Amino acid sequence: MPESEQIVKEKTCFHCGDKVDSIPYVLDNRNFCCLGCQTVYQVLNESNLHNYYRYNQHPGKSQKGPKADLSYLDEPNIVAKLVDYKDEDVTMITFYIPVIHCSSCIWLLEHLYKLHVGIKSSQVDFMKKQANITFKHQEISLRELVELLVQIGYEPKITLQDVVKEGKKLNQRGLIAKITVAGFCFGNSMMISFPEYFGMAAFEQQYASFFGYMNLAFGIPVLLYSASDYFKSAWLSLKQKRLNLDVPLALGIFVLFFRSAFEILTQTGPGFMDTLCSLVFFILVGKWVQQRTYYHISFERDYRSYFPVAVTVIEEESEKPIQIADLKVGQRILVRNNEIVPADAILLKGNASVDFSFVTGESKAVDKTLGEIIYAGGRQIGEAIELEVVKPVSQSYLTRLWNNESFKTQEKKFDTFIDFISKYFTVALISIAIVACIFWLIGGDSSKAWGAFTAVLIIACPCALALSSPFTLSAALSIFDRNKFYIKNTAAIEQLSAIDCVVFDKTGTISSPKSSLMLFEGELDEDERSLVSSVCRNSNHPLSREIVKWIGHTVIQTADVFKEITGKGMEALFDTTEVKIGSASFLGIKNEYQDGSVVYIMINEMVKGYFTLEQSWRQGLSEVVGTLNKGEYDLHLISGDNERRSDALKLIFPSNARLLFNQSPSDKLHKINFWQDRGKQVCMLGDGLNDAGALRKANLGIAVSDDINNFSPGCDAILDGDSFAKLPSFFAFAKDAVKVIHMSFAISLTYNVVGLSFAVQGTMSPLFAAILMPISTVTIISFTSLTTRWFAKRRKLLSKPKLG
Repeated sequence: MPESEQIVKEKTCFHCGDKVDSIPYVLDNRNFCCLGCQTVYQVLNESNLHNYYRYNQHPGKSQKGPKADLSYLDEPNIVAKLVDYKDEDVTMITFYIPVIHCSSCIWLLEHLYKLHVGIKSSQVDFMKKQANITFKHQEISLRELVELLVQIGYEPKITLQDVVKEGKKLNQRGLIAKITVAGFCFGNSMMISFPEYFGMAAFEQQYASFFGYMNLAFGIPVLLYSASDYFKSAWLSLKQKRLNLDVPLALGIFVLFFRSAFEILTQTGPGFMDTLCSLVFFILVGKWVQQRTYYHISFERDYRSYFPVAVTVIEEESEKPIQIADLKVGQRILVRNNEIVPADAILLKGNASVDFSFVTGESKAVDKTLGEIIYAGGRQIGEAIELEVVKPVSQSYLTRLWNNESFKTQEKKFDTFIDFISKYFTVALISIAIVACIFWLIGGDSSKAWGAFTAVLIIACPCALALSSPFTLSAALSIFDRNKFYIKNTAAIEQLSAIDCVVFDKTGTISSPKSSLMLFEGELDEDERSLVSSVCRNSNHPLSREIVKWIGHTVIQTADVFKEITGKGMEALFDTTEVKIGSASFLGIKNEYQDGSVVYIMINEMVKGYFTLEQSWRQGLSEVVGTLNKGEYDLHLISGDNERRSDALKLIFPSNARLLFNQSPSDKLHKINFWQDRGKQVCMLGDGLNDAGALRKANLGIAVSDDINNFSPGCDAILDGDSFAKLPSFFAFAKDAVKVIHMSFAISLTYNVVGLSFAVQGTMSPLFAAILMPISTVTIISFTSLTTRWFAKRRKLLSKPKLG
């Protein structure tokens, strides 16, 4: 530590703040309560992490307690159940650390790499009290990592249960305790304030002072305990030089308490302690309801909510798709080229080259040998492989993949309504308070100046506004889920409402793979059919799947070499037989007459024929396009196929729509960028794989899915193919949800205007504040919940979802 700093002379531990009763441990002229706290300080100091103590006073945890036995972390079987991912070099694990409580905790845990060279990186989720740590297991074992965390005072809670759910429940219990305290104080404070509201008789007047002190006693735990999270959030916001809605909220609560305490102690008024207690009680109840909603959305939906796709299971020599939610340990699955491994599984057959960039952020493919475990989230590159599931699909883990920060492109910057309002609300509120104060000071009435200044900060508290957006959007999110439209987060709903340009892919998006007719021109003998099916079986492209379905049951052969070039075709080598399948340009065929959805077959440099796909449009396509066109959306089509069906599409799409064919994946991305440069908010609907770049580039990317495992973290939403006809309703309902937020803001603003008209006069009564503020909060919560459901019914989105 720098020598210029003042030495703390109090008899408290410099690390944890506990009282030092006996002879203290002393290091660098600082007192410590035990050898453990002194050791932590010494470790941090020697690692140049002394800034840990700058962010908060006494941020550490006492080291006096008994040390846990961590020998069980040496057992490979137990370690395998705890880690998220492991390869030859690194291991990734997520710890639930209950003692995370302040910015110092975040700072220290995200600088763990300075404590040990084997730790590569660490990220902290403050709200969930989780730390995701990546470390080199050859340099530091899991047990040594946990011992290091224990040594610095951040012992993780390790169970073999879902730690995310466990942590969430603990957070809920803490919030319920705060609600209980606020509710108890609110009820009692309101009861003893009734005589003041309705005028005290002479007999009751002698107890006025006593009632005031009781109210003050009820207000103190509400301020220091129940409302503490809002003060912490406001402080962190100010430290980051940002203004969120917790800043005026915390300011209002503090001024409310300060003015009430002043009036009670000076006996110049009854104060507003009942209003303070009711305000904190209602906003905490709102926060509890909000957390319960998000908890349900984030953790209690089944895996289909994030992966509305199928995985191919091999049973008795046959292959059939099943929902990922139904996947069980011990089942044998087939994973094709570019498909994601849905659960931890052992490689049984095939050459596995797995891209773990979803997990590690590094795109280098990792080769796996037979019998080796392949972790969930890896994408197979190359031929199809067969695996046996050894661990159930981890919902929390797959959710982390879906929400992985590395896939949130920096270009998608969208200011939500609350973000926009937050920038101006606090400034406007403080400005009105100062103007009102100056007005009465100029008039020579200092008491009214003080009253007006504090009353404005009290009555304009944005608790109702702060609840309107999350309540509305979380309700909308659950309604979208019921209709098989799975949106990543609430911010994407607001982005959906701002879309004015919709771009469609063709194959697998506006055409339905379930009802397409595959035709073949040419001749294939039984052995050639086997080779073609074996090659196409490795790919998850819609055309490849249709070819496998057309050929039917045949002998599956394992390719010695397999390669797929996205958007062009595949080539494979079986002993001395070379098979190429793809477009005419990919096969080098001259004088081609057809391309795109026509798939040519070449075996040993000889063209055997070609497949054509007679596409069937998705049910309701004309109505979808027609309704969106009436809604003044710009509509376009970008397809990698040829123009063979362009005449039919021109009848479906409006005359001003651009229909672009023979477009490569990079062409699609450039077209999206072209429309964005012209000020358009673009939504791209694609199949999730060939359109990955365009989906990520678009302001909102929607992957349309049927039974193909095409999950891509670059998209913002997944639309089940069965719900394609509801697309206009989804766009309209997103606008309705934002409309509800705006209306609730208008209601909240009306309450504030009415309240401010009294507040600026410096004559606001305690009864007025006690009635107005809780009513405004209850009104907003009721209005957003009921109105959102009403709009959903109006859009026919609240019918019971079909099972299965």
